Amino acid sequence: MKFSIAPLKALAALRSDALVVFVHQPGSASGLVEAAAVDAVAAEAVHDGDFSGALGTTYLRQRPAGVGARRLLLVGLGAAPVSAAAWGKALAAAAATLKGLGAAQVHLLAADGEASVAELAPRAFAAAAYRYTATRTADATPGWRVQSVQLLARRASAPLKAALARAEAMAAGVALTRDIANLPGNHCTPTRLAKFAQELAKRHALKVEVLGRAELQRLGMGALLAVAQGSAQPPRFIVLRYDGGGRRDAPHVLVGKGVTFDSGGISLKPGAEMDEMKFDMSGAASVLGCFEAIARLRPKLNLIGLIPATENMPDGGAVKPGDVVTSLSGQTIEILNTDAEGRLILCDALTYAERFKPASVIDIATLTGACVIALGHVHSGLFSADDALAEALLRAGAQAQDSCWRMPLGDDYAEGLKSNFADVANIAGRAAGSVTAACFLQRFTKAYRWAHLDIAGTAWKSGADKGATGRPVALLVQYLLGVAGA
Repeated sequence: MKFSIAPLKALAALRSDALVVFVHQPGSASGLVEAAAVDAVAAEAVHDGDFSGALGTTYLRQRPAGVGARRLLLVGLGAAPVSAAAWGKALAAAAATLKGLGAAQVHLLAADGEASVAELAPRAFAAAAYRYTATRTADATPGWRVQSVQLLARRASAPLKAALARAEAMAAGVALTRDIANLPGNHCTPTRLAKFAQELAKRHALKVEVLGRAELQRLGMGALLAVAQGSAQPPRFIVLRYDGGGRRDAPHVLVGKGVTFDSGGISLKPGAEMDEMKFDMSGAASVLGCFEAIARLRPKLNLIGLIPATENMPDGGAVKPGDVVTSLSGQTIEILNTDAEGRLILCDALTYAERFKPASVIDIATLTGACVIALGHVHSGLFSADDALAEALLRAGAQAQDSCWRMPLGDDYAEGLKSNFADVANIAGRAAGSVTAACFLQRFTKAYRWAHLDIAGTAWKSGADKGATGRPVALLVQYLLGVAGA
């Protein structure tokens, strides 16, 4: 699907399979002097009670008089002013309606929202078009037929073109993340995850290094190796590099949890919905998706991606509750619950990040069910002791329509992690579980600015729409472009 900007001209001369016009409530006027024929259709639809202009409502007219397009689709924006979130909902409604049509060429027209449409349309349309096909031999769902989308604008300005390019890159990153995260555990092993990183690096001329068990043992990554020891699949530690900044510019680091299947280990999870634990590598997938987007946009910054990848399985060699292991940092950890494995593999990766003297480090993980209880499926959980970094991520999330919500940290919460047998326990009590998990990670991040994103509630959907969402790729890309001044 190709996106571009086209000059706004007389609509009677427009050759298109579908013209989409966004209309404010009460829905009888587009706000464009060039669109008198569209306004006539809208007024008639409102008079007949078929369209109101309420947010997300649509009205489709075949071969409208005075409009060259074969189809006219009116989409309600609700009352003015229109927020970015409302634009997102309107574009999603437009894409959903177009999904059932045979339109290959689509034009979008918005009186006062060109910038918003440019920022959000590629992601909305890509979400509607997305279909998982990797392990399916047949697909009976309706196909997506849109091949080209053009935004009609009075002027194809540089900012408008840049916004469209950003959105297309984000959409590509989200799609890659969804493709990888949706794969079942027998297809997306730690070794295959490493190959995805190598393929990505080859495609975009990035640098990549993959460490195996022997290298991890030499480094002393005892926490990661402890999680991996119950699986027949060997662990991998993936290091990706994008060098777009100066040689002396400190890099930004993304750390993604890559548990390709999480059974819980000896602390076995309940059987119901355990299949969804294939999504426990969504943090790793989002790091790869971010690199896909950044590599397309080529901003002036240096970026490093770290992915500790393993399964968490309960065989006879698996780590046991009560075992004590030594992390890469030298700190010893008492493993009270083997199902709190994500923080174990992340702590070694966070220590490894120190060697890069980073400008910021953000880890992304489907870390705790407690975060789902706290925030549901709306916001990703954000934890950071750095106010400026937290504010930058909150702002990026709002701009990208990929929100996060700041949660607390503090020594009072970390009290529950004390152990009589090691420097720290890997879990505390049940209360504030997402916070104490973040407090555990914080112990390994003293050398740099750090934030943690718990995406357990936002990385995938359950039920009839089960599947990866691609979050928080848009948030992270928006943040990285912000620090790069792009």
